[in-house]
Amino acid sequence: MNDKLGIMEIIDRPSLPLPPPASSVQPARAALVKRTTLETDVTVSLNLDGVGTCKASTGIPFLDHMLQQIASHGLIDLDVQAIGDLAIDDHHTNEDVGITLGQALAKAVGDRSGISRFGHFIAPLDEALIEVVLDFSGRPHLSYNLEIPNQRIGTYDSELVREFFSAVVNHTQMTLHVRQLQGGNSHHIVEAAFKAFARALRMAVEVDPRRASRIPSSKGVL
Repeated sequence: MNDKLGIMEIIDRPSLPLPPPASSVQPARAALVKRTTLETDVTVSLNLDGVGTCKASTGIPFLDHMLQQIASHGLIDLDVQAIGDLAIDDHHTNEDVGITLGQALAKAVGDRSGISRFGHFIAPLDEALIEVVLDFSGRPHLSYNLEIPNQRIGTYDSELVREFFSAVVNHTQMTLHVRQLQGGNSHHIVEAAFKAFARALRMAVEVDPRRASRIPSSKGVL
C-alpha cells in the first residue's frame, strides 16, 4: 500500500507451476481366470468397476439368471462361460463356477488395499427378505440358514445354492453370512439372496477414498 497515494501496488511475481491434476481413473480391477478339470471347463472374466453387463452361459439356466443378478446389482461386468458334465447332474458345474468366480474376485481385489472391506444389505423380493453380511477378511467362513421349501427351482437343485456360496467363500477368502428373515417362495428366497449378496459385494469392494492404498486392517495385512 502507498500511504501517500492510498493505492495498492500490484507486484508481478513469476507464477509457480501448478501440479498436474490428480487422475480420477483408478487402476483396472479386473481379472480373467480359467479352470479346467476332467469334469468342467470354466472361464470367468470380471471387472469390479463395471456397469453391470453380464454374459453367462453355464448350461444351467437358473444359475445364469443368478449370475446376472450378481452383475446387475453389484455393478460388476461379468462373463462366465462353462462346459460341464451336465449329463450327470448340475453339481460339478455349479461348484466349479463358484470356485472360478471366487478366484477371479480374489485376483481382482489383489492385496485388498483401499477397499471398504465390509458389506451389508437386506434385499426384499415380495414376501422374501434376505440379509447378507460379508467381510473380505482373508478368512473363509460361511454361515447360511436359507430354508428353501422346494428341492427344485425349475430344473435347478436348491441344495446347490449353498454349494455355490461355499465355493465362492473358500476361494475369495471372505466371511459371508446369508440369513433368511422371511420367505415362503423358493425362487424369491434364492433370488433375494443373490441380490443381497451382489449389493453387499459392491459395498465391500468399493474404494474408500480416505483409506487410499492402505490395507483395511489394523494388522496391516488381510
